[in-house]
Amino acid sequence: QVQLVESGGGLVQAGGSLRLSCAASGRTSSGYVMGWFRQAPGKEREFVAAIMWPGSVTHYSDSVKSRFTISRDNGKNTVYLEMNSLKPEDTAVYYCAVRPWGGRSSAEADYDYWGQGTQVTVSS
Repeated sequence: QVQLVESGGGLVQAGGSLRLSCAASGRTSSGYVMGWFRQAPGKEREFVAAIMWPGSVTHYSDSVKSRFTISRDNGKNTVYLEMNSLKPEDTAVYYCAVRPWGGRSSAEADYDYWGQGTQVTVSS
């Protein structure tokens, strides 16, 4: 089992920035993919970004590309999501997820472990 704990969410004005963190513990190992998803009120959960092992390859959804940056610190088993130029439509609960095996994926079903989520609210 892998446990994931997100932090860093909050309320920010449009155009502002936030940095989310997700610490993994438990049966972590090298090679796994770490990703971020989000779910806005009344909408389905959607892919935001993912980062491969050891961290040189990243993947973003079109809606956040050039504004968000995903990174990871493998020594700390932690993944980060730096969010800049935030928009009201970025308001959502953000979830960290781990895909223990396999390559790049934006499919929710490919991720086996999930955090509890952290709320990000962007005011206009």
